[in-house]
Amino acid sequence: MASHGIRDQVTIVGMGCTPFAEHFDRGVDDLLVEATTEALTGAGIERADADAWWLGTAQSGMSGIVLARALQLEGAPVTRVENMCATGSEALRAAAYAVASGAYDLAVAVGVEKVKDSGYQGLNAFPIPTDGTNRTLTAAAMFSMVLPAYAERYGVDPAHLRRVVARIASKNHANGAKNPKAQFRKEMSVDAICAMPAVAGELGVFDCAGVADGAATAVVCRAADAHRYTDDPLYVKALSLVAGNGSGLIDPAYDYTTFPEIAAAAADAYRQAGVTDPRRELALAEVHDCFTPTELVLMEDLGFSARGEAWVDCEKGLYDLDGELPVNPDGGLKSFGHPVGASGLRMMYEAWLQLRRQAPADRQVAAVDEGRSLALTHNLGGYPGEMVSFVGIVGTELGD
Repeated sequence: MASHGIRDQVTIVGMGCTPFAEHFDRGVDDLLVEATTEALTGAGIERADADAWWLGTAQSGMSGIVLARALQLEGAPVTRVENMCATGSEALRAAAYAVASGAYDLAVAVGVEKVKDSGYQGLNAFPIPTDGTNRTLTAAAMFSMVLPAYAERYGVDPAHLRRVVARIASKNHANGAKNPKAQFRKEMSVDAICAMPAVAGELGVFDCAGVADGAATAVVCRAADAHRYTDDPLYVKALSLVAGNGSGLIDPAYDYTTFPEIAAAAADAYRQAGVTDPRRELALAEVHDCFTPTELVLMEDLGFSARGEAWVDCEKGLYDLDGELPVNPDGGLKSFGHPVGASGLRMMYEAWLQLRRQAPADRQVAAVDEGRSLALTHNLGGYPGEMVSFVGIVGTELGD
């Protein structure tokens, strides 16, 4: 796959994020205003200073009017984008490439979702099935197939593997417990997670990310202009998106132990950023842990662990907050929550805090102080066999 990327052409100069929670007392407008105000204030700009806006939302509006109304924008181009659970990352990617192209000097990407009081249970899928040909399995059911497939392929005792993925959830809950913006702020033991009622297959309630309301915002400009807005911008090193063609659903050889779209997006992002050893070059990674087995497979598809070894590395604590490569130091989807349109930008918000040493002391990853200056964010949408995958890399240093 040919991809020239936008390495160091674009910077993020301001970010904001609401708490992710059950915001029964707040609407879409409230969330958009809060996240965007934080981002614009951080960059020292007003709404009128932005040349263009991108709004990412899956279910909370059908056009850019949603954002224009909330922020009372006048005469501004506002584009609404959607790419399943990778919607927030899609908004950032669009804004960044618009700036890199020279079309705009200053652009803003905003992601939002408000679903907790929608009247639906969980996330409502579009299009709504009407003719009996659409998939009837839930997302939890689809991702639950990863566990038995992984156990069989790599010879791991299924009961042992069940506890390994529960440890992933426990790790993320421990991180989220330290985060005042996270939806779930309580530590959970492996035993407690394993004892939860079953949802699908071996997955219990706390193997699944929480559905939440929330918003997040990023302000981007050309690298040459970053000094106008902040002394410590994040330079965009890579933005990669891969959309699968759904062939995994009909391929009898598809075994659920790898997500090809993610491996392809990661390889492309590493080429763009010049990363050859991600586990040792990255300071942290924010990944799309919609279900605990997803994070397990991601460690291999993103090149952090060798094939068949992620379960061992997770058990050793390599991806803990104090491990070799902290993964989801803000709690991830599992603990922070998952408002579909905002999650990708929320991940970038954590990279923003961590790389600029603004995370709370009890959550600040040590690798940043040890000289690592890169962070990865990974966002996916869809299911095993038919998936879209985004991988972004940002850093604090301007490259050659």
